[in-house]
Amino acid sequence: MRVLPILWGPITARACPVTALASVIAGLDEDDANAQITRFSRPKLLPWRKLLRRCKPAMASAAQQAPLSQAKYSAELAAAADAVRLASRVCETVQRDLAESEKVDKQDDSPVTVADYAAQAVVAWSLSRSQAATQGTRLCMVAEEDSSSFKEPGSKPMLDRITSLINDVVTKEDSSVKLSPEDVLSLIDLGASEGGPRGRHWVLDPIDGTRGFVGMRQYAVCLGMLQDGQVELGVLGCPNLPQGEVKDEDGGAGPPSRGNQEGIGCLFLAHKGAGAYKAALYGARGIDGVQRIGVHDFAEGGFANARFMESYESRHSDHSFTASVADHLGVTMPPLRMDSQVKYGLLSRGEASIFMRFPPPTYREKIWDHCAGFVIVEEAGGRVTDASGKRLDFSKGRYLELDRGIVAAPPTVHTALLSAVAAVQKAQAAL
Repeated sequence: MRVLPILWGPITARACPVTALASVIAGLDEDDANAQITRFSRPKLLPWRKLLRRCKPAMASAAQQAPLSQAKYSAELAAAADAVRLASRVCETVQRDLAESEKVDKQDDSPVTVADYAAQAVVAWSLSRSQAATQGTRLCMVAEEDSSSFKEPGSKPMLDRITSLINDVVTKEDSSVKLSPEDVLSLIDLGASEGGPRGRHWVLDPIDGTRGFVGMRQYAVCLGMLQDGQVELGVLGCPNLPQGEVKDEDGGAGPPSRGNQEGIGCLFLAHKGAGAYKAALYGARGIDGVQRIGVHDFAEGGFANARFMESYESRHSDHSFTASVADHLGVTMPPLRMDSQVKYGLLSRGEASIFMRFPPPTYREKIWDHCAGFVIVEEAGGRVTDASGKRLDFSKGRYLELDRGIVAAPPTVHTALLSAVAAVQKAQAAL
């Protein structure tokens, strides 16, 4: 056993800060740690496992040495944050006055609006102007939309509307810029990359949760950056999300103008190895004014008051299955149902402890539906895996290879969640 001479006098829950005790016993196995505690303790000593659990946030904070501005990809993150802000402006404008003629249905019956196309083009334009984002070459982006719809007869009015929306935004950034419809189509098609394990690929969902967008609910502009197959950066722009406490009704329809209300509109961002952060969506540029965030973990057996989240619509996730998993865990609160990667943002700032997504078996998850939220949750201290516990791999192209669904939670909760998912699946298979 290693004896640590730095301790003189008793260590108790009252006499010694939790972080000091953690520094003493960190790295020891359980028997050695308990021996150290016994040697220096008084009778009212708290169990050392609980002390370590309590000091996690303090230890994470102490580990944050360099500011975000000094992180490896800080310039790229700042460019991404500005691009998401611009795209969010476009989306808010469209949602306030969304006409039926300004949306079409894709082959999979999912809607796409003028805002999807405009947001994608705005992000492509904004990133293309950044030397850091492009590395001095042509922008490489894996994105949801393409320009094929505009080859159809009668598409010109929609394209003209998109072009007008984009110019309203970009001319405020640079008064010398005026984009043509052909420029807009070229920008949209910068999203044609297949991704993969080599090089840099920006991953964009211009409006994640388009059904929520059309239904005046929650949605998000989601942008991530892959470098050699690893997710290095993530940014979520959530125009309708409260900056303060979120209530159940915030997942439902609201007034189209709520993005203009005080305290509404959130930005989440993360840099691999440098943490996760939040900020008001507007009012700053780049990565100025951000605040560090973290998931809310808790001990085993405390699930009665846990808040779990799932997709707003049952077509996106099996609500009956997630209800069974929650019941198995002992969760008693009703689910918080919201569209889009907004749920990853709420998990990362500690407003909920569980996110489950179990789409139909034939559905293939696209990387843009999870890329930005994935790195934000991981950098906030959480875990995002498939139902077997395998970490998501974004290096395989435009689709994720998953075992069943996706589960995200803080570490302690995640372990219990995987066990509950397996137990419910086993029980259902036996029926």
